[in-house]
Amino acid sequence: MSFLRLASAVFLSTLAAAAQAAPPVVTIGVSSYKFAPNPIHLKAGQPVTLTFVNQGGHGHDFTAKEFFAASAVSAGAAPGGKIELEGNQTKSITLTPRAGTYPAHCSHFLHSSWGMTDQIVVN
Repeated sequence: MSFLRLASAVFLSTLAAAAQAAPPVVTIGVSSYKFAPNPIHLKAGQPVTLTFVNQGGHGHDFTAKEFFAASAVSAGAAPGGKIELEGNQTKSITLTPRAGTYPAHCSHFLHSSWGMTDQIVVN
């Protein structure tokens, strides 16, 4: 086997291993008084990266204290059980969720009463 073929084979196997190692990404849209998807479905015990995309110009948060407390967080942070987002900001957190059904909401003044709630279902 030539050096070029060997180098290509090593590169491709490394690339394939990296692709398998990366957890799936679930994008959660955050906009004026709603989250999407609603509910959020995740698999218990399987790492996932949650990417929160604030599609509006005003701040919101994603508060799910019980969910974040029950999950093993490996990258990112959810201080106080929430992800705080400025207008048009995106943040990600990688975690391994535990089975259960968890409530989520925006804790900004009146946002949850205007319908900004969600549910996380982990099976």
